[in-house]
Amino acid sequence: MADTVLSIAKSLVGSAVSKVASVAADKMVLLLGVQKEIWFIKDELQTIQAFLMAAEPSKKSILLKVWVQQVRDLSYDIEDCLDEFTVHVSSQTLSRQLMKLKDRHRIAIQIRNLRTRIEEVSTRNIRYNLIENDLTCTTTDERNLFMEDIRNQSANNIEEADLVGFSGPKRELLDLIDVHANDGPTKVVCVVGMGGLGKTTIARKIYESKEDIAKNFSCCAWITVSQSFVRVELLKDLMVKLFGEEVLKKRLRELEGKVPQVDDLASYLRTELNERRYFVVLDDVWSTDSWKWINSIAFPRNNNKGSRVIVTTRDVGLAKECTSELLIYQLKPLEISYAKELLLRKANKTTEDMESDKKMSDIITKIVKKCGYLPLAILTIGGVLATKEIREWETFYSQIPSELESNPNLEAMRRIVTLSYNYLPSHLKQCFLYLSIFPEDFEINRNRLVNRWMAEGFIKARVNMTIEDVGKSYFKELINRSMIQPSRAGIRGEFQSCRVHDIMRDITISISREENFVFLPRGTDYEAVQGNTRHIAFQESKYCSKISFDWSIIRSLTMFAERPVELEHSVCSSQLRMLRVLDLTDAQFTITQNDVNNIVLLCHLKYLRIARYNNASYIYSLPKSIGRLDGLQTLDLDSTNISTLPTQITKLRSLRSLRCMKQYDFSSLTTCLTNTFCLPMIFTPSVSTSDRAEKIANLHLATKSFRSKSNGVKVPKGICRLRDLQILGVVDIRRTSSRVIKELGQLSKLRKLYVVTKGSTKLKCEILYTAIQKLYSLQSLHMDAVGCTGIGTLECLDSVSSPPPLLRTLKLNGSLEELPNWIERLTHLRKFYLLRTKLKEGKTMLILGALPNLMLLHFCHNAYLGEKLVFKTGAFPNLRTLVTFNLDQQRDIRFEDGSSPQLEKIEIGRCRLESGIIGIIHLPRLKEISVQYKGKVAMLAQLEGEVNAHPNRPVLRMAMDRSDHDLAGDAKGSPP
Repeated sequence: MADTVLSIAKSLVGSAVSKVASVAADKMVLLLGVQKEIWFIKDELQTIQAFLMAAEPSKKSILLKVWVQQVRDLSYDIEDCLDEFTVHVSSQTLSRQLMKLKDRHRIAIQIRNLRTRIEEVSTRNIRYNLIENDLTCTTTDERNLFMEDIRNQSANNIEEADLVGFSGPKRELLDLIDVHANDGPTKVVCVVGMGGLGKTTIARKIYESKEDIAKNFSCCAWITVSQSFVRVELLKDLMVKLFGEEVLKKRLRELEGKVPQVDDLASYLRTELNERRYFVVLDDVWSTDSWKWINSIAFPRNNNKGSRVIVTTRDVGLAKECTSELLIYQLKPLEISYAKELLLRKANKTTEDMESDKKMSDIITKIVKKCGYLPLAILTIGGVLATKEIREWETFYSQIPSELESNPNLEAMRRIVTLSYNYLPSHLKQCFLYLSIFPEDFEINRNRLVNRWMAEGFIKARVNMTIEDVGKSYFKELINRSMIQPSRAGIRGEFQSCRVHDIMRDITISISREENFVFLPRGTDYEAVQGNTRHIAFQESKYCSKISFDWSIIRSLTMFAERPVELEHSVCSSQLRMLRVLDLTDAQFTITQNDVNNIVLLCHLKYLRIARYNNASYIYSLPKSIGRLDGLQTLDLDSTNISTLPTQITKLRSLRSLRCMKQYDFSSLTTCLTNTFCLPMIFTPSVSTSDRAEKIANLHLATKSFRSKSNGVKVPKGICRLRDLQILGVVDIRRTSSRVIKELGQLSKLRKLYVVTKGSTKLKCEILYTAIQKLYSLQSLHMDAVGCTGIGTLECLDSVSSPPPLLRTLKLNGSLEELPNWIERLTHLRKFYLLRTKLKEGKTMLILGALPNLMLLHFCHNAYLGEKLVFKTGAFPNLRTLVTFNLDQQRDIRFEDGSSPQLEKIEIGRCRLESGIIGIIHLPRLKEISVQYKGKVAMLAQLEGEVNAHPNRPVLRMAMDRSDHDLAGDAKGSPP
């Protein structure tokens, strides 16, 4: 009997196992089926993207345009489906894949629907024969007609613009061209600027100058190159302009009726020009290849008659290929007074009209600013204003963005701006349209932008370049092409931020909306939004109560204003399930802990950036569910109350940037403790949601975060698993275990590290320095020994024997007294910030002065205790900027002959220079001396005289009234 029962039991177990195996097999078959479908839609996406690139010419029929939009929307949906598959299936372990049958089934249905849509879109093309009839219809002739319309518009404005604000630039350009030098090799001069700035205008005025050009050159030619040109036809045009039509006819007859080839015409041109002094303008050159071809085949190499070639272009990079930087003329926008004068002239008004009407004066100022002081924009809009009453001008100003889309009188201006966009390479088009997310006049940080581009998948990797460096090259290329305006440069002259020209931005927004790329809710225009727009940015503070919008397909959400009504319960609701980028840096509301708890549930998130609002942060912890964000690349939490990172942070293998700076304001400790005793009251109905969030955050600050007493966070074990991490901060060394500190040395790709060592043991500091020596990719290191309880020491720095070889930026904050010897081996160091280091006179300036690439030296808060700051002969060969702030002992700054030959700026604040600044005559490149708050200088009048007499014409800037900075008459400050 027992044997029978045992046999039956074995049979039942065997049957159950068999059923489990059968179910697993069925699931595996389904998984393989989904995988095949994924391969199919990946191929379709690649084909679709190739089609979209081919469908970019500026003129497309309305029918084709609609079809292209449908194909683009389909590509968006395919990308979403692939993202879903990556997150829910392919990235999971086999056991989890078998468990996630529901997700696989949902994705399989999506793929099936996408297949059907692909077939429908393809059938639609066949039905209307779209590609054959329209995609290839944009011929060279049509493009040239498009260009000719723009060229005529520009030419029509020449006489009007001459006139206002161009005499100065014309004179400067003539000086650069140097038309009277009648010998020497051919000189190429480039005029660079964005479309509509007047490059063609100023070049034309010089070309038509009889006194300057006709008298000094034996032959001249004006050639419009533009985007597309036929090589033989360009050479024919050049020959006619230089030598006359009869010469061309004769040359064609000599070819005995053959079809002229490039070499037939080019050899004749080079021979004839070799002994002549010629002046040629190549207007509107778009590509380096075009310039190289024309220069190599049409112009002789050995002409020494002082010939001149003028090139106008929108591309700074191209200009640098044409000639040296000294021969590049950057045309600037009109000065505001000239811009107003030009607008009034075009609008048939006078200065007296404007001066008599204050309201009119204000609106004119707004309009010329909106035009970016571009002559073409001012003339075009001025022409429209001439047809309107003055009382209508303000209304027109507010409607300029929509007028650009619909008013035929503004079509020429729209075209000339759109032309630059149309000519962008495909990889830059999305990057450029993405800029429309940011508000008008907003300064866009380069690194922030590049990290967002990376998260969106806009950047394509290149061999031997990090993806960040590729992104920076995209940013630089947009600047070079005059698509964006650089606004802030680093010490090396590398642009670190940009702005978008107002008119350019308005047209970019128009293109973005047309392509369902970015939507910017404004006022009551929510109904204008298309259901498949992928990026949304809230820039205004007023919102409608309801937006008819599919939040589930949004890929990026950016906040510059208050919390939208639609997301009032959480800034990141479950509706935003496909979100890749969440940027709350400039949000005009405080992010709560509940918000963060919901945000980390968004499994597609790749970029998350949050900053505190109004100096308040209600975020006190990162939830453990942060570990589910497998694709997260950037996590930037600026000034929160987080004191410890959870262990789950080590699961984020894609993480490249991790910034978590803890704020500490211990003056509120009493309030925090009071909240502890009032805990039951926090949850009563009388307390609002925002007040409750604040009180709970303060409670956590009192009970947990307060103990850290630094602006760093405790880092968990396993941080070494983040192999792609390039930025890490701020690490609290005191509260982080020795084992984890040792792990930092395994982050081989780390470029930037920010640590706080206040209160750390000597052993932990030594372990830290040993780890830092292993970071061969490290370029920026910030070490802070200052905390809420005072200034700590940067002890044990002498124990470093081999500093990171590529270190470019070093910031030391804490007592040091003597610079360690290894500092002198930092041959790549460019920026050195010293705060509270209490360095003594002696070898300090000797070590610093020997650093060959040091460009920025910053002494702050008694970083240097010597009375004299002496820059000796031969020292500081590359120093560009010197900052001294709050140095109690400092009495003078002295420059010896041959010291600091590259120094451009000296900045002084909270110092008493009783012996003044001595030896500025030895600084040949000096541009500015800035005396900041509580900066006092002896013999200020003498310094002013030396500045005025300096051959480089530097400026002396004072933050306050002159008497506030002058030590003259002050008994304590009288010079010895």
